[in-house]
Amino acid sequence: MSKPLIGISTYLQPARWGVWDMPAALLPAAYPRLVQATGGLAAMVPPDSPSYAAGVVARLDGLVVAGGADVEPVRYGAEPDPRTGPPARERDAWEIALIEAALTSGTPLLGICRGMQLLNVALGGTLVQHLDGHTAGPGVLGEHAVKPVPGTRYASVVPEESGVPTYHHQAVDRLGDGLVVSAYAADGTPEAVELPGGAWVLGVQWHPEMGDDLRVMEALVAAAAGRPSSLREPQLRA
Repeated sequence: MSKPLIGISTYLQPARWGVWDMPAALLPAAYPRLVQATGGLAAMVPPDSPSYAAGVVARLDGLVVAGGADVEPVRYGAEPDPRTGPPARERDAWEIALIEAALTSGTPLLGICRGMQLLNVALGGTLVQHLDGHTAGPGVLGEHAVKPVPGTRYASVVPEESGVPTYHHQAVDRLGDGLVVSAYAADGTPEAVELPGGAWVLGVQWHPEMGDDLRVMEALVAAAAGRPSSLREPQLRA
């Protein structure tokens, strides 16, 4: 059986390397390395026209919406807080389209940090624009415990309370349509959300790619590998 192809959304921003200084599609190497370590093939999915999202997702076995910039508050009908970061409008539009395409097609979906927040917004939810205590300072990951909610998909993957690497100042406020919280931090912050039912859809507020626990990504890759082969294998033309 071929390895499942897992698409990972990317940043799109100015970057410098060697003698070059120009816009680049960026992704911390920890994301593809985690996919590879858990048996998947990793593919970067940079921002494009939202009209192409369904076609892109149709070629994937699973999708990861990666961390990054704050979701623009206009997406959930709010005025920006002074502590909300600058918008990434092209990325917001593209990733919301990817999420909608994955939900429509039943493609296994994992949202990480911003990806969890965007999943919530895509389903009509809102965000807390600022909270303290979930980083260790600018550019420094924090760590805290998350407690799974019994009976959820996340709890079936990680049944015990566990420490996770975290870096965020925003969080889920009102839940999007159909979502349930599947893990909490000690301060009550929702740390994982999911859609109950058939399709594998999970968002986590922390950064599994920056830790040693492979179980969340293993579960996504296993779900992607378990899709019917007619949905995963490319059709060769005569």
